[in-house]
Amino acid sequence: MTAALATQSVAKRFGALEALSGVTISLERGARHALIGPNGAGKTTLINILAGAAPPSSGDVFLDGERITRLTQHARVDRGLTRTFQINQLFPGLTVLESVLIAIFQRKRIGARALRRYDAHAAEIAEAHELLATLRLDAQARERTAHLAYGKRRLLEIALAMATRPRILLLDEPAAGIPSTESVEVLAVLAALPRDVTLLFIEHDMGIVFRFAERITVLVGGRVLMEGGVDEVQRDERVRAVYLGRERHD
Repeated sequence: MTAALATQSVAKRFGALEALSGVTISLERGARHALIGPNGAGKTTLINILAGAAPPSSGDVFLDGERITRLTQHARVDRGLTRTFQINQLFPGLTVLESVLIAIFQRKRIGARALRRYDAHAAEIAEAHELLATLRLDAQARERTAHLAYGKRRLLEIALAMATRPRILLLDEPAAGIPSTESVEVLAVLAALPRDVTLLFIEHDMGIVFRFAERITVLVGGRVLMEGGVDEVQRDERVRAVYLGRERHD
């Protein structure tokens, strides 16, 4: 079966620094796949390359078997590859509903100026409300983003990504900075996403990884140390030695 998302021998160099070297990964459709590793392992660099935010120095990226290595970020979004960020990328002056509507308008090529009279776009409003209900944000629809609790902001960021109707969703630390009482809600929402959305996520909380991921790739020093199921990764002595068995600060 053709992988939903894959890389082949991806490398990234910043001058003399080799951030990634020969990274080959493959995600099946519907995967819940975690990317873990110590500080400086190259995790965010790899996500940037997958999303099109940075080009690889060598190697290729494939989406459903199609080489997309040189496609722009926007072109990848159009093909169903979307990402979220470790730091919120939101519009503090807009309401939650307006924020989601902008993402829907952009997907439909309507243009953000339609927001001035968004009440004329009944279909888009209905879609936005349905998405907010799915992400447990319907009660905050009229609330300004700047006033949201941090966990709700993370959910809104996921809502904006989902408004693009992705087939692949890249998540950079979806629970970062969220109190444990709120992170439970974020993780529950992610777990409930439909299986036609393939997920690849970076996460440093191993409790979250082991509960949520079905397959894990371990990066160390810009290289794939191993890839396997949760039990396999937990038992691997190399992983325990370089990551799981020590305190993590990245």
